[in-house]
Amino acid sequence: MRGHIFAGVIALALFASPPAFPPADARAGRPQTSALDQQSQGGGRLAGRGEVIQGNSGAEPCTHSPICAWGRERNIISHEVRTPDLGFTYAYPFALPEGGGGVSAVAINSRGHLFAFQRNAAGKPQLFEFDRNHTLIRAIGDEVIGHQNKAHGMTIDAEDNIWICDENGDTVMKLSPEGKLLMTVGVKDQRGDWDEAKGQRLLWQPLHLAFAANGDVYIGEGHANESPNDTDKSPTNKIGAARVLHLDKNGRFIDQWFGNHAGQGHFSMVHGIAINPDNGNVYIADREEYRLVVYDAHGKFLKTIQMRNLTCALYVDPRKQLWLATGQDGQIFKIDWDGNVLGAIGNGPGRGEGQFVESNYMVMDSEGNLYTGDTSVGRITKMIAPRKGTRG
Repeated sequence: MRGHIFAGVIALALFASPPAFPPADARAGRPQTSALDQQSQGGGRLAGRGEVIQGNSGAEPCTHSPICAWGRERNIISHEVRTPDLGFTYAYPFALPEGGGGVSAVAINSRGHLFAFQRNAAGKPQLFEFDRNHTLIRAIGDEVIGHQNKAHGMTIDAEDNIWICDENGDTVMKLSPEGKLLMTVGVKDQRGDWDEAKGQRLLWQPLHLAFAANGDVYIGEGHANESPNDTDKSPTNKIGAARVLHLDKNGRFIDQWFGNHAGQGHFSMVHGIAINPDNGNVYIADREEYRLVVYDAHGKFLKTIQMRNLTCALYVDPRKQLWLATGQDGQIFKIDWDGNVLGAIGNGPGRGEGQFVESNYMVMDSEGNLYTGDTSVGRITKMIAPRKGTRG
């Protein structure tokens, strides 16, 4: 039965060490081992759940912001793991350079090339391009984009430009299809408010972005459970962290709206963001509140959709279908625009085949296959769509 919960409800095993998988050839369709299975080198830190996060400078525990506590007791809340019922199978055909960190985001351009955004130590490339045969053909390093302090979201626009978010470097960068830096939104390593009247154009933990049909850019900001939300830490931020910044395609300011409170019409973070292509409504994945918050294109609050899982990432596929990654709940859900779960992919939390320590920003190719990275494991999962007539 679709939507059947195969593991019941689980008090998340996020704070126990997930099972490791044996070394395997990435092209054999089995999981790769990760550099995160051992203490990282060159700037990594050991995270609170046993995994190592590389290149993750600038984050520290939230202390006294009103929204700090919202994520503290997540481990004792029951979450659902649903029976994977969409018929997708799993493969691992992408060979990233050894020694890298988690893959925070993937995206595909009009040529069918997949880009991967990886959390790596300074001096190592963090942006990689693979051709349609899964062959690595280009690595874009610090000489172009600088070191990304915490690689987060990535999206490719209608003109094949690549946009990347550095959460802890507080910038969004736009690259040409050839990998040339075209524009930087924000100022590297300077957190603060975007105050157009004062000419202050700063970002505060940009996490992900989405594009409207006319090319307008919506940038989601504020990670909620990390210290930059304590606004007294920066004289340039007096409004708050969690917000949506609305720019035109050239980076010119249009509007912004804020969360920073509990209740209807507010949000603690914008960990994921997506635009409904039929009406332009903006969907926010408010991860630590297990909900979606919906606004119109101008920031008018429309509704809150309460979910029963972490809402880590949102993605609209080429067929206008909405997908939700449940992050450390280890699955991807096919959902409708009212938040109803239509089906599930993934075998729950872990490092085994079809599992995720943290499923995140995803993308679909022209054949209906889905791809996602894992922010705590240096691999890319290809979820192969069932052929017509083969789904059970």
